[in-house]
Amino acid sequence: MEFCLNSRKPHALGIVLAVLILGLLSFRVAECQTSSFMEPIKYKALRCRKHSAVLTDFGATGDGKTINTKAFKSAIDHLSQFADDGGAELIVPPGKWLTGSFNLTSHFTLYIDKDAVILGAQDESAYPLIEVLPSYGVGRDGGGRHSSLIFGTNLTDVVITGGNGTLNGQGKYWWDKFRAKKYNDTRPYLIEIMYSNHVQISNLTLIDSPSWNVHPVYSRNVLVKDLTILAPIDSPNTDGINPDSCKKVRIEDCFIVSGDDCIAVKSGWDQYGYKFGMPTKDLLIRRLTCISPDSATIALGSEMSGGIKNVWAEDITAIDTQSGIRIKTGIGRGGYVKDIYVRRMTVKTMKYVFWITGDYGSHPDDGWDPKALPVIKNINYRDMVAENVTYSARLDGISGDPFTGICISNVTIGLTEKPKELQWNCTNVAGVTSQVTPRSCDLLPPSDKVFNCPFPDHPHWDVKLKTCSHIGSKKIEL
Repeated sequence: MEFCLNSRKPHALGIVLAVLILGLLSFRVAECQTSSFMEPIKYKALRCRKHSAVLTDFGATGDGKTINTKAFKSAIDHLSQFADDGGAELIVPPGKWLTGSFNLTSHFTLYIDKDAVILGAQDESAYPLIEVLPSYGVGRDGGGRHSSLIFGTNLTDVVITGGNGTLNGQGKYWWDKFRAKKYNDTRPYLIEIMYSNHVQISNLTLIDSPSWNVHPVYSRNVLVKDLTILAPIDSPNTDGINPDSCKKVRIEDCFIVSGDDCIAVKSGWDQYGYKFGMPTKDLLIRRLTCISPDSATIALGSEMSGGIKNVWAEDITAIDTQSGIRIKTGIGRGGYVKDIYVRRMTVKTMKYVFWITGDYGSHPDDGWDPKALPVIKNINYRDMVAENVTYSARLDGISGDPFTGICISNVTIGLTEKPKELQWNCTNVAGVTSQVTPRSCDLLPPSDKVFNCPFPDHPHWDVKLKTCSHIGSKKIEL
């Protein structure tokens, strides 16, 4: 089967050629026909594409039962030839498209229609085992690790977007096996992009991931925008968005309901992380809404051994969530978390508004170094309002390795009807507060002067998204 994709030149739009050759039996029969997907498409993206194809043109069936992994792979393999000629987009039309893991290519857009659902296959063999991450040493669940449903590595200019189309990981199959300890390798994520530059993941609904939902790792210039991420609040390790050893990441306008941290910022695990030495830095998180009764709105760590620095978070809403910004680390982690700036956070029903944990003790193996102590400093929170809170703060540093430079200002915390008597539980930390209610602990004494904790200008990552459109049909040759 040959495919002849047309360029998106105005004079070529909507042209349909039909040629019927009848004659000698030795002649090949050919027919050009319109694509099965005809509706106009318009979306915002880092780049628009010159070429376009529809998944059904590669033999896919959207009945929710037929496995379409081969169709996805064939389509993307074919479209990769247009990388140097304006790039290409693959349109996933309305339907339910069951598939295993497939890999993306550079200068490429995967567009998922508003009425399209990509269903993750419930079969381990549909997700090949791949190399463990060098900054982790093992799979995060232990053992090896499976390729994600949508995967890509060493890519440039890749867009995963849609009209709020859906990725459904059908995670219950995996959660049940994980809870029963019947599985020894790391479950697949929904989207993982590795060693890549200029990545956009936007305008999608992600449901029931087997484990983490979105995992950009060892990448830079990443935009994650307008995602709705949903998982049962008791589902294991269904983190929403996990930027991991990445540089220049923007996460904005997302709504997340999760069984784990809504956003977890990471950079490698113990000796593997600090040896690999790739921090997450220059991260902007804004306009996030989180619901996660057993976990954090934004977690820094616990795998932070490569370092985390220069993080800005603003205009954050947390509802019925265990904690606000939580720093998770421990002896053996090494690395650092520093230069963290948070402002304009609204909290409704929460166990801990502020939580720093210095005894997070999970390790990849027995090779971790008990002398590798983390550095936690210059942590800034300001302009926050909370209501129905059980504890204002639990801040636990490490004996002999205090966490310093903690600044909290202009924070009002309303307590639950039965709050804990000790509202601020602080050990091995140092810092200062201003205009904080209830009064902070003695290790974070109120300042004599009213001030605001710093929130410096974040880098001006003014991403200019283009308006891309697909109008009319393309032609295929069968």
